[in-house]
Amino acid sequence: MIEKIVLDYLAPLLPVPVMLEIPPDPPEKFVVLEKTGGRVENGLCYATLVVQSYGKTLWEALRLHETVKAVMRELDVLDGICRVELNSDYRFPDPAAKRRRYQAVFDVVYYGDPEN
Repeated sequence: MIEKIVLDYLAPLLPVPVMLEIPPDPPEKFVVLEKTGGRVENGLCYATLVVQSYGKTLWEALRLHETVKAVMRELDVLDGICRVELNSDYRFPDPAAKRRRYQAVFDVVYYGDPEN
């Protein structure tokens, strides 16, 4: 699964925990990775990945967001990843939980997952 590949790539490179979902008692700063879409065409897999950066303050969330974008741009160093493009990025407040966050959306092209 592409989520596991990206999670394993991001976790050692980011200064905060990287998760696939928000835990019940989240830390002040963390990153959440989610696949929001995908398709297979001509032997290639296409995925839309959303990476949300949370911080205690808006500034911390923004700084983490910029770090995430820089690290994700290098994802194609991994075997099997053909292309990574930033689709969009923006401030994405979470008013219900009163958390500061930014969101980056990436389009990733890769060869089929070995686990599938």
